[in-house]
Amino acid sequence: MAGRPMLLVGTTKGAFVLEPRDGDAGWSVRGPYCDGWPVNHVVGDPVTGTLWAGGGSEWSGAGVWRSGDGGHTWELSRLTTGAMDDWAANDPGFAAAVGWTAEQVPSGTEFSQVWSLGVAGDRVYAGTKPAALLASDDGGVTWTEVESLRRHPSAEDWNPGAAGLVLHTILADPGDPSRLWLGISAAGVFASKDAGGQWERRNALALPDEPDAAAAAGHPGGPGGGEVGLCVHHIVRAPGPGDVLYQRNHVGVWRSGDGGLSWSDVTAGLPSTFGSPMRVHPRDPDTIWTIPLNGDMEGRYPPDAAAAVWRSTDGGATWEAQRAGLPQESCFFTVLRQAMAGDSADPAGLYFGTNTGSVFASTDEGESWAEVARHLPTVLSVEVLERT
Repeated sequence: MAGRPMLLVGTTKGAFVLEPRDGDAGWSVRGPYCDGWPVNHVVGDPVTGTLWAGGGSEWSGAGVWRSGDGGHTWELSRLTTGAMDDWAANDPGFAAAVGWTAEQVPSGTEFSQVWSLGVAGDRVYAGTKPAALLASDDGGVTWTEVESLRRHPSAEDWNPGAAGLVLHTILADPGDPSRLWLGISAAGVFASKDAGGQWERRNALALPDEPDAAAAAGHPGGPGGGEVGLCVHHIVRAPGPGDVLYQRNHVGVWRSGDGGLSWSDVTAGLPSTFGSPMRVHPRDPDTIWTIPLNGDMEGRYPPDAAAAVWRSTDGGATWEAQRAGLPQESCFFTVLRQAMAGDSADPAGLYFGTNTGSVFASTDEGESWAEVARHLPTVLSVEVLERT
């Protein structure tokens, strides 16, 4: 796997960096970094090589870590305080034991975690729990809230998903970084044409009266009232000049050819409607991958306990399972919404991590898979860094 990118892995016990070793097919694993914080998302700038890791907890508060040396050393920009600060402020002995000193943070106690990160031109964005959008114009050193999002008329009606009210996906148009898309559970998809100055909610069904199995079953996360369902799990944007988007939500896979203005159900052919991660091909807007799970109330593991990545090469019209190299018996892992990534090689590489601490890689667009890391903490996110 020489020549493959660096993998950036967020876990419940810090950030890790995986790098292909020269001379063999193995990968080296570095970490954990970021003081062992829960790290929900790690991203990198392909031009500068800067890395950012977002995370936190009720205990530590939230923050964004940054590294300018490939992840060997990190600096923290704390954004909120946590329970640790309350303890330390009232217990000098504890404060001394953990090396705590009082400091000003920009957002008080407004949110407990950074859940997602995104790079758009020279700006870095962060999504939080509860859902808010932050922006940094100095490489992640300082952050301010993009207040227009929480002023959206729908904000008072946003409801949390099972993991809380989280802003988990931030996408930008590579050709125009002022064009943004966000995914919020459970408030749906939002889009901006002016770098967050204004936001449009984009959750409409392409065919509002089309019968839908999930809606017929009365699932609370299903489509209804002309909307696709607001519990969106992940969004990806296809390459090319069009605004083709795909989303994984609580009850299926959906495609939009107009930047999210309308969505069509492309779930038929998958073994279940539930799942979280998605990946789109770096050059072909009709080739996508997802990892179905058996259901939110059935255990959230691969159907029949046999792992598979499912691929469509026709925009979701048909699907096929890719199983070679993946466990086919007694497989009970979960793959979370941000734990699947891909590179731009030819053929394209694919990568995903599991809640059991494994990372799997494919160098042939999912035709075959190999476990390249194991025994990590619960994997929350996987991204690639390809230097340009």
